[in-house]
Amino acid sequence: MCWFSFSLQKDADHAVVIAVTSRAVFGSGADDDEVYGEGLAFPLLQALQRVNEHLLMNNPAELLLFDIVLLTTDSQQQQQSPRIISSTRHYGLEVGRFCFSSEEDFVENLLKNNVQLFLSTDRNEASQATQRGVLSALLDHQTASCPSEQLKVLFFGDAVIQPDTGPTPPSRQAARSFSAQLGEMQRRFTMSDSPLSIGLVTWRGGRDSCADALHTLRSRGVRVDEAYCLAEAPWGPILSVFRPHFLLSDGFGGLEG
Repeated sequence: MCWFSFSLQKDADHAVVIAVTSRAVFGSGADDDEVYGEGLAFPLLQALQRVNEHLLMNNPAELLLFDIVLLTTDSQQQQQSPRIISSTRHYGLEVGRFCFSSEEDFVENLLKNNVQLFLSTDRNEASQATQRGVLSALLDHQTASCPSEQLKVLFFGDAVIQPDTGPTPPSRQAARSFSAQLGEMQRRFTMSDSPLSIGLVTWRGGRDSCADALHTLRSRGVRVDEAYCLAEAPWGPILSVFRPHFLLSDGFGGLEG
C-alpha cells in the first residue's frame, strides 16, 4: 500500500520516479527518538532534491523533475510508519510518496508507481526488481554516502556497450530510457552550473571500449563529464575520486572487481 505525502506531486507524464528504501535513507536510532538518524543514502536524497531546486530556479514551470518514493519493506520499520514520515519532514526531505509494502509484493508496487530507478542496499531486492524489468542500483559504502553539491551518477560502460544478441531485456530498455532522461535534464544547464555530474568507467578493454561507450551515451543525449578506462585495474581509486551516489549498468549496479 502506498500513501501520499503532503508535498506537491510531480507531473506523472514527465517526472523521473526514483524509489529508495527507507532502510537505506535512515539509520538506526533509539526507540524513544522521534526521528531516525541519517543513513547511507541520506546524501543521495539531498542531491536529488538539489537538482530539482536548480531546475525550478531556472524555470518555475519545469515538469522534468525527480519524484521520490520512499519504500519500506522492513516489518519493524512499517510498525513505525509515523516515525518515518516525521523523519523526512524533520530533515526537510522532499518525498512524493511513502510506500509500505511486504517483501513479497514490493516489485508490484514499484511497477504500479511507474518507478524508473530503484535504489536499495539489499542485493536480493535489487535483483528481484531487475528481473521484473525495473532498472535498479545497489547502494553501498563506496557510493551513496558521499555528500556533494552535485548529484553524481557513474555509468558502467561495459554494460552500456554490451551487444544485443536477441530481444532487448526490459531492464536494458529501462536503462536506456533513464539515461536519456538524465541527458535531457543535463541540457537544462551549462557545464559550469550543472547540479548533475555524469561519469563513465569501463573495466574491460582499452581506449576503444571507452570511446564506444562514450559514443553510445552521447547518442542518448548524455554528456559525460569524466571518463575512466580502468583496463581491469581496481575500482577503489576511481570511486574515491569521482565519489558517485550510485553506479548504473544495464542490469543493476554492483562494484565487483
